[in-house]
Amino acid sequence: MDLLKAIMERRSVRSFKADPIPEDMLQRLVEAGIWAPSGGNAQTWCFIIVTDSGSIRRLKMLSPGLLGNPPAVIVICQNVAEAERKGAKLGKEVLMLMDSAMAAQNIMLAAYAEGLGTCIVRSFHPGGIQKLLRLPEYIEPQILISIGVTASVSKPPKRNFDIVSFQEYRGND
Repeated sequence: MDLLKAIMERRSVRSFKADPIPEDMLQRLVEAGIWAPSGGNAQTWCFIIVTDSGSIRRLKMLSPGLLGNPPAVIVICQNVAEAERKGAKLGKEVLMLMDSAMAAQNIMLAAYAEGLGTCIVRSFHPGGIQKLLRLPEYIEPQILISIGVTASVSKPPKRNFDIVSFQEYRGND
């Protein structure tokens, strides 16, 4: 797979076919997330793979950004206590979310390579998700990724390339 091509062709998908995703494939996607960079190599994340349709329906009730009917959702969580212990205030307030986002990007690119569509979701009720997934209070959900066989794909949005400078800022102000 051409990585740059995958980066440019991957889209946020919100329309999925009902086809189930094999567990071994979902496990490979999470493994791709585990290989993401982590600030200070803290690796304070954990991943919950949700495939039960009733649980996904309840996740959707807590997540206005979780659209369509994905057959699987990966929830990227962080151990807040460990993030703070390993990275102090920076670990807890910044690196947790950055690490989760980098893991999410790996998962989404790996899903694309498997012929699957994904959508990253940050709009959700953290306490509700925490309760639904029976997470201890020190484990907090950071990102949801809906995953499935794509039913339809939107066209890529226009990109602005006039924002690149070398050596120093040369804006178009």
